[in-house]
Amino acid sequence: MNRASTDRCFLYACSGNPVKRQWCGHRGKVDNCQVGVFMGYVSAHDHALLDFRLSLPAEWARDEQRRQACHVPLEVRYHTRHEQCLEMLDAWGKQVPHGWVTGDDEFGRHTRFRQALRERGERYVLGVPCTTMMRDLEAPRPEYSGRGRRPKAPWQSVTDWRKALHPTAWRRLTVRDGEKGPVVIEMVKRRVQTRIEHKRTGPHEWLVVTRRPLTDDRTLEPRASRDATDQDEHHRYHYYLTPTGVSAAQLQEPSLDELARVIKAGACIEASFKRGKGEVGMDEYQVRTWHGWHHHMALSLMAVWFLIGETHQGQQVTPALTLPQVRYGLSVLLLEVYCAPGIDYICRHVHRQLMRNELARFYHHRTRKCMPPRKLRRDIQ
Repeated sequence: MNRASTDRCFLYACSGNPVKRQWCGHRGKVDNCQVGVFMGYVSAHDHALLDFRLSLPAEWARDEQRRQACHVPLEVRYHTRHEQCLEMLDAWGKQVPHGWVTGDDEFGRHTRFRQALRERGERYVLGVPCTTMMRDLEAPRPEYSGRGRRPKAPWQSVTDWRKALHPTAWRRLTVRDGEKGPVVIEMVKRRVQTRIEHKRTGPHEWLVVTRRPLTDDRTLEPRASRDATDQDEHHRYHYYLTPTGVSAAQLQEPSLDELARVIKAGACIEASFKRGKGEVGMDEYQVRTWHGWHHHMALSLMAVWFLIGETHQGQQVTPALTLPQVRYGLSVLLLEVYCAPGIDYICRHVHRQLMRNELARFYHHRTRKCMPPRKLRRDIQ
């Protein structure tokens, strides 16, 4: 698999607005919400939401009165969120080139979902809770007493295993150059054996543990559940599992650099939510029907796709151009009949925003003692 395909990932996350008390992955708790399951896509060029499903609660699916009030089609039946993710993966997997599937602990904690991905030949990096039980396959075996079976490494939680690590085991990697300086991650990887339902022995997988300082607030991360992470007095830790083999075939051991890119790419799903809600009003609706929700989400995603296309076209001339600036220019042009600001006014305003963004970006890089690449043409600096 080439580097171009490994840099392209499918992302899964849940987001919701108030309707019913249920688990919402975006909020990290049980709350009164209407949950949608979203599939995102990220490449080296950009990220966007690709598909969506409305999560229908089981009691609502069996309640004919509620189904009629919300105009739920007769063919719609109850599906778990993991089944909805697999349905979207089956629909898009062969059409869109990708190398990885990633998601938070809401998806990774379910061993059947990970098994379904392996059966489909998909490589994944899924978050798991800090209470996940594992056996270190690279640790030295206990001394053999000469009787019975040879002992294996003991079962322990990933948190206990992480606490026993030597400080020199952590690797510090620079993933990419961010807007506020280099994106850095510290991580460690180990081949482990996990457990599945009913405490049965599971498959061999790679355990990946990342950490970041508690003072680092630059990373845009999903609001995980309470047991998805843990922390000490200096760092916060996240835990992930990735397969050693899929579809009865062994996989080449992934490098730490590749895993770091995939883990950091997973945060793009939250950036996609933020972009959709901030630029096109993806969360600004009060619909209570099945078709109304799907119509609103479809129009929101199409609006974001249009803005992304226009932004990339404009960046061929001005690489520092951002999607909010494109949205502002288009919105003013649509209102030109009423307020008549003129093209010159729009250009001056966008120019001021470009200069302000560039000064802020240079300041963040200077505080970290590194020079950022220039993104503005000389004639507008």
